[in-house]
Amino acid sequence: MRRPSTRPGHPEPSDGRNHYSYTTYADPETARTFDARRFGGPIGDLVAGTQARVLANLIGTIRDRVILDVGTGTGRAALLLARGGAIVTAVDASSEMLAVARRRAADEGAPVRFLAGDAHALDFPDRSFDVAVSLRVIMHTPQWQRCIAELCRVAGRLVIVDYPSAHSFAALESLARSLGHALGIKTEPYRVFTDRAIAAAFARHGFRIRSVHRQFVLPIAFHKAIGSRRFTIAIEALLERAGLLGVFGSPITLVAERCASS
Repeated sequence: MRRPSTRPGHPEPSDGRNHYSYTTYADPETARTFDARRFGGPIGDLVAGTQARVLANLIGTIRDRVILDVGTGTGRAALLLARGGAIVTAVDASSEMLAVARRRAADEGAPVRFLAGDAHALDFPDRSFDVAVSLRVIMHTPQWQRCIAELCRVAGRLVIVDYPSAHSFAALESLARSLGHALGIKTEPYRVFTDRAIAAAFARHGFRIRSVHRQFVLPIAFHKAIGSRRFTIAIEALLERAGLLGVFGSPITLVAERCASS
């Protein structure tokens, strides 16, 4: 598949740029410290390593695949895919986050094409990419179903997203963050999803869920507070053997595949 061209003039989302998911990541300090906060320490390192392994397993062959990373942030997933030999385009609405991503790519000599773009309105023709990836996006975005529609539109074969499960501890954290945000506390509220809602959103655009990966039973914040990689691996293995991961595991990363008839 050829490297895709952009489709200029696609409209921005009707919500505009005043939603927290735009304003928070437009902050230079947030962009500068993002990786350290998200992936720092032993648990952050474990999360990053798991993310890399899961992406590779869900995509399969990465070399020479034409991949779009939507909401790339500091470019972690995009650089991972580029290291595997993929032809990667990565978009984000935050110029500050993109600046960090471009510096990282330049340091590595990674040929990732970084572009300003919005998950609600992707400036690419239909089926421009083999795979569209969007991690840690739909939980925050103003119009999550519109984002899934756009991912399905530009993907020729596979779409990979992740989301916090409504049947997990994430539901309690989501409620607490939403209340805090409503009271003016500086936080990032997010939504949680049922598996049925996600599957239905993909089905509307001719995709079916092919495979899922559930990460932890206990909240990531709890594991970070403990700060022990050995403890996290041991307790989560115990909970998985008890059958709890398959029911309460979160976040969920999934790959959806375009149906042959669509």
